[in-house]
Amino acid sequence: MTDTDTATRPSTHVVEDGSIDRLAIDTIRCLAMDAVQKANSGHPGTPMSLAPIAETLWTKFLRYDPKAPLWPNRDRFILSVGHASMLLYSLLHLSGTIEVDEHGKPTGNPAVSLDDIKNFRQIGSKTPGHPEYHDTTGVETTTGPLGAGCGNSVGFAIAERWLASHFNRDGFEIFNHDTYVFSSDGDMMEGVASEAASIAGHLKLSNLCWVYDSNDITIEGSTQLAFDENVIERFKAYGWNTILIDDAEDTVAFAKAIETFKATTDKPTFIEVRSVIGIGFPTRAGTHKAHSDAPGEEEIRGAKKSYGWPEDESFRVPPEAKQHFEDAMAKNAPTREKWEAMVAKYREAHPDLGKELDTMLAGKLPEGWDKALPHFDADEKGMASREAGGKVLNAIAPSVPWLVGGAADLAPSTKTDIKDAGSFEAHSYGGRNLHFGIREHGMGAAANGMALSYLRAYTGTFFVFSDYMRPTLRLAAIMRIPTIFVFTHDSIGVGEDGPTHQPIEHLASLRAMPNLDTIRPGDANEVAYAWKAALESVHTPTVLVFSRQAMPTLDRSRYNSAEGTLKGGYVLTKEDGGKPDLILIATGTELGLAAKAAEALSEGGKKVRVVSMPSFHLFEKQDQAYKDSVLPPSVEARVAIEQGAEFGWDRYVGLKGKTVTMATFGASAPLADLQKKFGFTLDNVVKVAREVMG
Repeated sequence: MTDTDTATRPSTHVVEDGSIDRLAIDTIRCLAMDAVQKANSGHPGTPMSLAPIAETLWTKFLRYDPKAPLWPNRDRFILSVGHASMLLYSLLHLSGTIEVDEHGKPTGNPAVSLDDIKNFRQIGSKTPGHPEYHDTTGVETTTGPLGAGCGNSVGFAIAERWLASHFNRDGFEIFNHDTYVFSSDGDMMEGVASEAASIAGHLKLSNLCWVYDSNDITIEGSTQLAFDENVIERFKAYGWNTILIDDAEDTVAFAKAIETFKATTDKPTFIEVRSVIGIGFPTRAGTHKAHSDAPGEEEIRGAKKSYGWPEDESFRVPPEAKQHFEDAMAKNAPTREKWEAMVAKYREAHPDLGKELDTMLAGKLPEGWDKALPHFDADEKGMASREAGGKVLNAIAPSVPWLVGGAADLAPSTKTDIKDAGSFEAHSYGGRNLHFGIREHGMGAAANGMALSYLRAYTGTFFVFSDYMRPTLRLAAIMRIPTIFVFTHDSIGVGEDGPTHQPIEHLASLRAMPNLDTIRPGDANEVAYAWKAALESVHTPTVLVFSRQAMPTLDRSRYNSAEGTLKGGYVLTKEDGGKPDLILIATGTELGLAAKAAEALSEGGKKVRVVSMPSFHLFEKQDQAYKDSVLPPSVEARVAIEQGAEFGWDRYVGLKGKTVTMATFGASAPLADLQKKFGFTLDNVVKVAREVMG
């Protein structure tokens, strides 16, 4: 098969009844049916239809050692069609994958036992409804929102190419693994999959293979209700090698397709496999009724009868089927052991790179990396935090070589390019600057895949476009991975571009997301510590929110150190003690405004404390004693100042406090006019403060 002759003919190459492969395939199918039936919830049809090609891929091609499931150079298998999770759980069980703990150490327990499968979709189970990274060893990324796994896979492929370019040397091929994705009609409809496919084709990621289960069924019925395009032709246009297999039962054709993928060196590969969803069900096969929900005992009995399976036996795993899987996967152990021996020699031949490799794989940062963090001198004119962010990024980049990222066509505006570090482009994979194009959703998904592949990945775009990326921020938070999302143009400070480009509700929205650290620094030195917090985060993604407009770089001889940024909130003003009459709380560009308001109010004899609150998330992690020291409960006169929505500030201003915030969308005008219109002026802040103090 070639790029110009991709379609296979209808074939009779069906796995023979009575063969060990057929036994393994039917084991997967019956486990899926039984688990969904017992849970009275789930999706049996797709695991049943994909079982033949999954068994073929895992037992004959996938370079994966179940006894060392975190081996860095393993092939990655991503189930983007996440609702078919019982397919993956069955594969992990049959392959004998060993569980590893949170430190990556083997526990000796199976990653997915038969009891885990019997506990499918139950509380505390290692077999949740959709595959969850961290919860189940062998799950490479959390999937469920369709298209997400496709987007992640591009990041996995990018990471492998970058790692190979950076670490591989003559005689030492440290990284050369592939990424496989099982996807569905639903994945193909989602925009993120299209964004991801487009950039993968442009980058010629020949280490990436998507397998598309084309069964023409969705929850509502036939895909013809909403989807009738020629997907193969679409992927040809993206620059992929395309292969069509007419029957998912034809494992010989599928094996040849995988061999074609492995022989292709100049483009990714897309394999469309036509299947019958719920194959074997007497009345549901090939219909939307096979997609989800418990099939019922009669359907299961009929399916098992068609497989030649004991009709009344549930959760049957023939020892021969499990042994077949384990024996097939065991062939990868010598490959993995040879790789480990090669890495040991690599450390001797290339000690500096070897140290880098070990540090990166351990999820750590190079010793002393933070010594490169810049300090910014006091400057009333100051600079935009996006400018400071670019300076900090370029200061630390040489110290963290695997800090790699890029922007959605906005690097000149977001200041997220690493100077003199080259671009990551097709056949030139050593650059650290990625050009994602105007594909925000795809960019975020790819960055998550990169973060799951050892890189410290970051993205860049305007804050208002976090709306396009929200699903990827949420998945990063669910997975507890340290992706860094840089957002600039943070408020009405965007000015003349108007309300379509002025984020208002975005800060409140992202602050509401669990396990996501949103930081909006108030001057250049807070920016430096914000980057420090982001890079030192291990299990939390970070959002860095930077301004387009300039802000003063505060005189730290007059104010407390910006190191307090690491605690999320701190007392900015140096004080002689005593209870303040008023607390002004601010973030971002409004911190300088709060400082000026405090000075004006102090001239009238009032004792005013200014609190910088760049991160709600980090502040809430502090103990109560620290939080009370910053915001004494006895001081009820409080004003919060932020060019964003009021929502969420009630926790800090209390019942008697007020906010100077946004209650509407913005407007198109010069910044000074907008500040006056919406009340972000010294006079208005002082006025509100006096009202609060009474």
